[in-house]
Amino acid sequence: MKSLVKYDIETDVIVIGSGFAGLCAAIEAKNAGADVIVFEKMKAVGGNSIISDGGIAAPETNLQQVRSIKDSKELMYKDIMASGLDMNNKDLVRILVDQSKEAFDWSIDYLKVPYLDRVDHFGGHSVARCYAALNASGATIIKKQVEKINVLGIPIKKQMYFKNYLLDDFGKVCGGIFREGYEYLDAQKGKDIYVKANKGVILATGGFSSDVSFREQQDSRLTKRLDTTNKPFATAEALAESIRIGAETVDMNYIQLGPWACPDEKGYGVGPIFSEYIVFQYGMIIDPDTGKRFANELADRKVLSDELLSIGHPCIGIADADAVKYSGWDIGKCLKKGIVVPFDSVEKLAKHYNIQEEALNETIRTFNEGVTKGEDSAFNKPIIEGAGIMAKPPFYAMRLWPKVHHTMGGLKITTKCEVMDKEGKVIPGLFAAGEVTGGIHGANRLGSCAISECLVFGRIAGRNVTK
Repeated sequence: MKSLVKYDIETDVIVIGSGFAGLCAAIEAKNAGADVIVFEKMKAVGGNSIISDGGIAAPETNLQQVRSIKDSKELMYKDIMASGLDMNNKDLVRILVDQSKEAFDWSIDYLKVPYLDRVDHFGGHSVARCYAALNASGATIIKKQVEKINVLGIPIKKQMYFKNYLLDDFGKVCGGIFREGYEYLDAQKGKDIYVKANKGVILATGGFSSDVSFREQQDSRLTKRLDTTNKPFATAEALAESIRIGAETVDMNYIQLGPWACPDEKGYGVGPIFSEYIVFQYGMIIDPDTGKRFANELADRKVLSDELLSIGHPCIGIADADAVKYSGWDIGKCLKKGIVVPFDSVEKLAKHYNIQEEALNETIRTFNEGVTKGEDSAFNKPIIEGAGIMAKPPFYAMRLWPKVHHTMGGLKITTKCEVMDKEGKVIPGLFAAGEVTGGIHGANRLGSCAISECLVFGRIAGRNVTK
């Protein structure tokens, strides 16, 4: 019987997962007066968050104001809804855009996260509203979160694999079973322990991009032939356990691919610094078979990924020396790894990638005319500030092919981050935040909105679990 369970550990709040959302939830729950323990299945904290580019989106910020960038919550709301094909949960989107600036400022003022003094314009956004943490790394944010966690005295228990929820006689989630001493390469190692949560459990285990069999059930295109930007432990077991106890899911078949990924390196890699921050904003993508552009490089991720998949083979991202210089990004690691290749002429670039030189030169000429006129007549790509004609060697190039990056679908939640069941009722004692949830992004997520989501809804979950 449930009442006869012997607990090994007792606390007020269990947080499962130590990425952006989980650590925010733990901090807020602790500040609300609860005893909190964070459980992480791996040997290190941070999950996928720690390998992200550390980009966060928010409107009406001080960084935008000093650069005279006109933005608004309403414009960001419209951009998110348009990208999500209007399938998003409107109430959740409204919370995200209304609270993202506050969460961004909180990360600066409370967590002391250092950000680069720049504002970037990513695909699908109407204006520049994306901010990169120092070193363009999610590790910068995680480090500051962990520092705050330590100051608050919140324990993080690592190598704790979540197996099952524990429910009381009234159906409330009151704890969980964890595999203590879990080893990723030896799942049988360790022992099961029972943990009681007097107030509730917050699930913040991230998405399932590395779970090939599970993701293929949602989208048959996503076989093992497609790599992922995620760490290999980004799997669906916690989501599956939630479904087992009756949780409802939403948008499970909407899985985002990263069109900026490079097939010549494993995982997330270093290539996206060149492709997403330089090529997409200032350069062009070429189909090597035709020597022509085929899309607006600043379209959202779904549009670009679908275009690449329809072409059926890797394409080439190109930018010149001026674009790299103006962007302010250091591509030294990309060059050192051989992911980005420099050429002192268009002729040599074309020969290297077996592109017809005449066709490539014509594409560049047309592109340059559009930049000069301030209008891309071919694909309506926004000509953003600092864009220049592609003319100055060296010319830099990188192969592009999508990788599975983000799962928009997940658990259905309320505006308080309560997990809902299949009858539309709240599962008492169970909350969720971050990529394990669904509904916010609809059919597609705009770049840099994931960290905004994790901070906003992680904090909401942490505050509400204590009530």
